[in-house]
Amino acid sequence: MIVASVAVLAAGVAVGASVLQSSGGTGKSAGAGVPRKGLPPLSLDLGVRTDPEALALRRASTLYASGSARAAARIFAGYRSLEAQLGAALAAWPNGSLEVLERLARLHPRDPEVLLNLGLARYWAGHDADALSAWRLAAAVGADTPSGVHADDLIHPNFPRGLPFVASSYGPPAGVARLPPPQQLAELARRARTGGYRDKLVYGIALQRLGHPLSAERQFATAAALAPDDPEAQVAAAVGRFDKARPSLAFSQLGPLARRFPHAPTVRFHLGLLLLWLGQLKAARAQLQLAVADGPGTVLGKEAARFLESLSGIKPR
Repeated sequence: MIVASVAVLAAGVAVGASVLQSSGGTGKSAGAGVPRKGLPPLSLDLGVRTDPEALALRRASTLYASGSARAAARIFAGYRSLEAQLGAALAAWPNGSLEVLERLARLHPRDPEVLLNLGLARYWAGHDADALSAWRLAAAVGADTPSGVHADDLIHPNFPRGLPFVASSYGPPAGVARLPPPQQLAELARRARTGGYRDKLVYGIALQRLGHPLSAERQFATAAALAPDDPEAQVAAAVGRFDKARPSLAFSQLGPLARRFPHAPTVRFHLGLLLLWLGQLKAARAQLQLAVADGPGTVLGKEAARFLESLSGIKPR
């Protein structure tokens, strides 16, 4: 997570940045109508599925991403799910791909996965304003889905990809961690329903990493209500409210927590993390350094130290 987060801080989200920077934020680029080269990205939401179809579609997606569209198309053609239809449409690019995706969007007008891929296809076809419209709708109707989160990345290109993650010293029991992914998630959900605030916190973190930020936020809020004096639960509830359109929602809660828990590494660590999302590298480093100083031997203090090491080669803009 740390390596990926630092990488996107440096790289940004290329597709979204290109759309909005070329258009002044209006979606009307100077090159509108001119198709892009290569294949559009394909984004399928298969969650923690491990069934044969999911494994096959992941293999096809990998082939597609490597440029082997024909090999991917053969796999996609063997299935009739919506994900397979999306993959098959893009694997045929540009021969009728956009038309197929437009038809799928008419059949599934509020499906964020369809809308996200439709926007990518429109963008690759040079229809930038229409692409932005599809992404905005995907982000609105799929705010609690990976596709919606990805679409939100594309319409906020000045932010790192994804949302700030909650990090915690609380983890699932060893027995849960050894289960296959679908059973892991089911067991974490069961424990969250029947257990205490730590169980809800751990389940919320799992949901957040799987691209379900609103569901995660509900778990964090419940954990915080059950444990008003636990800094990790309170911080999770604050970070869970982060919104790229309104980052103040999270900061307005983290600030008071810094005064209430002045030496809790979790507060300083997550303040640093959110500042990184805003591109305030110098201020972020200062908060991460405080996290290390407040808890050099703690899980979050060590995480802060690793972040600082990863950030050492990145200069403020």
